[in-house]
Amino acid sequence: MTERNQTIISEFLLLGLPIKAEHQHLFYALFLAMYLTTVLGNLLIIILIRLDPQLHTPMYLLLSNLSFSDLCFSSVTMPKLLQNMQSQVPAIPYTGCLTQMYFFLYFGDLESFLLLAMAYDRYVAICFPLHYTSIMSPKLCGGLLALSWLLTTLHAMLHTLLVARLSFCENNVIPHFFCDLSALVKLACSDTHVNELVIFIMGCLIIVTPFLLIIMSYARIVSSILKVLSVRSIHKVFSTCGSHLAVVSLFYGTAGALYLCPSANNSTVKETVMAMMYTVVTPMLNPFIYSLRNRDMKGALGRIFYKKKIPFCR
Repeated sequence: MTERNQTIISEFLLLGLPIKAEHQHLFYALFLAMYLTTVLGNLLIIILIRLDPQLHTPMYLLLSNLSFSDLCFSSVTMPKLLQNMQSQVPAIPYTGCLTQMYFFLYFGDLESFLLLAMAYDRYVAICFPLHYTSIMSPKLCGGLLALSWLLTTLHAMLHTLLVARLSFCENNVIPHFFCDLSALVKLACSDTHVNELVIFIMGCLIIVTPFLLIIMSYARIVSSILKVLSVRSIHKVFSTCGSHLAVVSLFYGTAGALYLCPSANNSTVKETVMAMMYTVVTPMLNPFIYSLRNRDMKGALGRIFYKKKIPFCR
């Protein structure tokens, strides 16, 4: 592609979701309700953990960070999607597109690392219960969080800088509802071999590796439980790990089905629907999974409301 055939792209057009015009208002109301549920549900978890001293443990510190990540992850894409559904020209500036892509990668990667840290926490709690307090010290927990935030920052920045060096020609239509990394790379009219190589390598390191480590931690948990076959120990595993396993399955199941399957086998509609699952549905369901299956969270909610009612009863 010669330089004279290239034009400077100042904005991109997001095609959004394949929804018929007569159904736009219905889906707008649905997505708005889902987004508000996501925000309120995750904020509730963060506030409960903050206010209840009994939840000031490594497990719930990690959970509060996961809820914050879910809230931000959904907020990266949903407000713009809702705005575009009401707009005749769903455009996003070039810099805004790169910014959205950066934070989408950032909070998506952060969720992956937090799920890994939570899996390690559960592994220590079940396999080394007597040494849990000394192993999962505040220093180690803070170090895991700091490392997660640092690695995600570097990874998201790397991809953003590599995309910023690409040239974009006349085609500025993104067949998605947000600025996805792979969609932007496909639009570029300059050489993208470096981008594709980095996407493959970093994808294995940032997504696949944490998933494999999570599987290994649960394999060790199952192995230790099989040595002591008892109803009590099995119930403890399900009560301790059930919520985390459900969240892991939702996040890696939908994201893996989208990014690990050959793109030639995925239609644009299928990719959009799967992306909607892990960017919108999963962050919305996480608070329900943890609050409905977790007695500590329900107990904290009861204690907070009980304290609020006491002054009025006197």
